[in-house]
Amino acid sequence: MSDTPAELSIGQVAERTGLSVHTLRLYEREGLLTTEVRRRTNGRRVYSEWDVQWLSNCTKFRASGMPLATIRRLAELVGQGPGNEAERLELLRRHQQRVLDQIAELHDCLDLIRNKVEVYEAHLSRGTAGNLWNTPSAALGDRA
Repeated sequence: MSDTPAELSIGQVAERTGLSVHTLRLYEREGLLTTEVRRRTNGRRVYSEWDVQWLSNCTKFRASGMPLATIRRLAELVGQGPGNEAERLELLRRHQQRVLDQIAELHDCLDLIRNKVEVYEAHLSRGTAGNLWNTPSAALGDRA
């Protein structure tokens, strides 16, 4: 087994991360990687396993709504090495709170949807679904 880190092409990284080649180039231009992407003598990009792991994190950060500017700052801090862990932690804590707030909002949305499903099921089973909007005295929760 070799101690030399694996060198991965942009296509291999795209396949492993699920990101398009275009997105990988964008992430590089936007400074979202922790190190500068190395290039072979022919100019082709060379990625490492670390890059793949970091890009997988970036994918989850983006899926959770983390702004590119925050990912960029986190990448800068990680790229600088030890000594700035408190700032990294603060960035992550702020984002964690935003995600928790978003989850709470989604739970509220889900509660509404569950209620609507129950109302429709009840009306359909009674054969009164046509009255969901037509009955002025229908309870607000029974409105479609």
